[in-house]
Amino acid sequence: MDFTSDFATPRPKVLIVLHQEHSSPGRVGQELIKRGFSLDIRKPRFGDSLPDTMRDHAGAVIFGGPMSANDPDGFVHKEIDWINVPLKEEAPFLGICLGAQMMVKHLGGKVAGHKEEMVEIGYYPLQPTDAGKDLMDWPQKVYQWHREGFDCPAGAELLATSPTYPNQAIRVGPAAYGIQFHPELTHQMMVKWTTKGAPRMELPGAQQRRDHFAGRFVYDAAVRTWLDRFLDLWIGTAEAPAQRSRLKAAE
Repeated sequence: MDFTSDFATPRPKVLIVLHQEHSSPGRVGQELIKRGFSLDIRKPRFGDSLPDTMRDHAGAVIFGGPMSANDPDGFVHKEIDWINVPLKEEAPFLGICLGAQMMVKHLGGKVAGHKEEMVEIGYYPLQPTDAGKDLMDWPQKVYQWHREGFDCPAGAELLATSPTYPNQAIRVGPAAYGIQFHPELTHQMMVKWTTKGAPRMELPGAQQRRDHFAGRFVYDAAVRTWLDRFLDLWIGTAEAPAQRSRLKAAE
């Protein structure tokens, strides 16, 4: 008797690194599941380990959080050091906000606040570089929530910039990306962030809560389209992984 139909084929896993007890991978997680991947969610801040190799994972995403890549906490240093695993194996890696800053720290770059203490909290312009334009189309504005930015370290290619924080998206090697903005944001996440983080909207350069929701109405469709295309290039689907040669198209 053939029992193969009774057992589902294991779905390829994407490692998801989160930093708060109730954090969510949001739209990025939703889209990865739609593409046939399962999510291996780990929170080193609360004691979870990270793998020694990417052999059992199709890719990895380190998300944002309220902490800084400059913090002395052990889990912060652990994650920064761990990024060597996907970089060395040239496995798909994506750092979002804090995750991007951690990758920059790993590469010897600097993470720091704006010289005039400006923040980006809300929707702000995004401008692709020539390399970014060659790679794909980019949204006109993206959602931001940060008070520190990152250098473009040696060995990284700048893909997108903005007036206040000039380094918005970088690529390292064939399959590692860092982005300062938040394409994972869902409506529910925006409600949560703008409620719990309301005091941050008083910081220099921050937008008011009503402007966050107005911006989402105008710009979110383009961000969703960008994310879908980016995931095509970065990781593909469980059945059809992204081809490394496509990732090198802009080189």
